[in-house]
Amino acid sequence: MDDEEYRSIILSAIDREIEAYTFYRMVREKVTDENLKSLFNELAGEETKHRKILEGFLTREPEKLGFDTKRDYRIAQTLETPPLSADLKPLDGLVIAIRKELDAMQMYTQLASLSIDPEQIELFESLAAMERGHKARLEDIYTNMAFPEVW
Repeated sequence: MDDEEYRSIILSAIDREIEAYTFYRMVREKVTDENLKSLFNELAGEETKHRKILEGFLTREPEKLGFDTKRDYRIAQTLETPPLSADLKPLDGLVIAIRKELDAMQMYTQLASLSIDPEQIELFESLAAMERGHKARLEDIYTNMAFPEVW
């Protein structure tokens, strides 16, 4: 992996974390339920932590990172998600949030699988697990909101 590819991957991941942060803050302002406000605020804080971790990778030289450079990375190939908007209905916002968490989880899982450094693998697996947890929480809320008759 050359320096340009490496920086592009990390910068793309940082952009996703910033986009998720912005989305959670925007949705937090729109919802009226205090529990949802708290959840979206917490998720925004988590995305800030992820961004800072990724920014730390930008200071490293690519050759000092533990990636297997013989693999085809294809990290940038992700599904398009609808643009974030303040006009979203709460359920639509949850769907986008769930999709974003899934995309982030898959990205970190792939970065872990491409890594050869044990500490780096652990870091990316930890980030993937955090995103998986966010996704599960959002899916629970979605299920309860989308199918209230179950209760």
